[in-house]
Amino acid sequence: MLCVLMAVAGLSYGQKKAVDNERANGVFNASERPRGLSDSALFHLVQRQTFSYFWQFAHPVSGMARERSNVAYDYGQEVVTTGGTGFGVMAIVVAAERGWITRDTAAKHLLRMMKFLAKADSYHGVFAHWLNGATGKTIPFGRKDDGADLVESSFLFQGLLCVRQYFDRDNKTEQELRNRINTLWNDIEWNWFTKGGEDVLYWHWSPNNGWAMNFAVRGFNECLIMYVLAASAERYPVSPDVYHKGWAQSNFFKNGKQFYGITLPLGFDYGGPLFFSHYSFLGLDPRGLKDRYADYWEQNKNHTLINREYCIRNPGGFKGYGPASWGLTACDTYNGYDAHSPENDHGTIAPTAALSAFPYTPEYSMQAMKYFYNNLGDKIWSEYGFTDAYNETQNWYARSHLAIDQGPIVVMMENYRSGLLWKLFMSCPEVENGLKKLGFQSPSIN
Repeated sequence: MLCVLMAVAGLSYGQKKAVDNERANGVFNASERPRGLSDSALFHLVQRQTFSYFWQFAHPVSGMARERSNVAYDYGQEVVTTGGTGFGVMAIVVAAERGWITRDTAAKHLLRMMKFLAKADSYHGVFAHWLNGATGKTIPFGRKDDGADLVESSFLFQGLLCVRQYFDRDNKTEQELRNRINTLWNDIEWNWFTKGGEDVLYWHWSPNNGWAMNFAVRGFNECLIMYVLAASAERYPVSPDVYHKGWAQSNFFKNGKQFYGITLPLGFDYGGPLFFSHYSFLGLDPRGLKDRYADYWEQNKNHTLINREYCIRNPGGFKGYGPASWGLTACDTYNGYDAHSPENDHGTIAPTAALSAFPYTPEYSMQAMKYFYNNLGDKIWSEYGFTDAYNETQNWYARSHLAIDQGPIVVMMENYRSGLLWKLFMSCPEVENGLKKLGFQSPSIN
């Protein structure tokens, strides 16, 4: 779909020292940014350079993805993220397929990660939101959030199942990689997270605090993948009732209203943050995916179009909004971190929102990419691709990168280009069985 220009490949790395020097001022060296690129060359450059977050900046011991590129909120450099690593391993598959790293190097890196996870803290087979990347010990996400995080672990295993399907060769490294992924996958006690047999999945469990977080996960939001995987499990699955009576029952599940003349089947008014249409669909292929509640291609495309149209109309009067500068989602902002949406808008645009929407709105996403790169590149382009966000009203431009924002850019750009991760995930026999069990239809289901 998009040609790969080899001349661009050598421009993607070797910028670290210059960028580090500029970082203190929040401005990046414009001389390190190639100009006059064709659309296809820019596409390739952004995808490859964003991948470097998960390669050059991976934790040196575990190989997992660090939570963020800056030290903030007392995180420290040892904090690795479970969900962000799931997105990162999918980016590594893309890199191996594209030849940015060799297949064998990728497989060995991932095998090291699986050996680390085999010894890391887990709870009924489920990992915490954060781990110490050197020791594998849980780093609490909150005072009571110091145990299993089923949503983050679902993002991880969405990625690992793609890894298992991709590295299918008959050699020692790839065989061991597959076997270790299967062991971790089969150890997850999905049914434990129904809290004794309720018809809903709970997000957290802690050995110290039990079910104190008490967060029953109901849709529609980014957590669909958790229910699909829970139904797909072979050893500890959940019943279809957990999906239909839990996930699909809330006062914000069905919508059906129109916003700017665009129908939104599910979710909050105006759709909520755009990551709702990204995280579960890095592997889960929305093309032709339907159940009794929605057509998920329609859901995700219309969610994106509503978000963009809101930015064009710009009722808040924020500087810089328009057809090429759009995308409201969860990201860093000038006064912390927030989940931005048309109903929670303070002028902050995140590149991940528009770029991860490439499969749904390719022309509009390319328009945004060119604006980010050509118009704002001096301020938001770095050795790891675009920084997390910007707010032109506040004259604020992030210096940080977040794993959960970088990963979907690489993966969804590839799904637009080749459908690679969609094909891998949907080829899992467990996933096919799980989707059938829940009543889904898809061209990928036999």
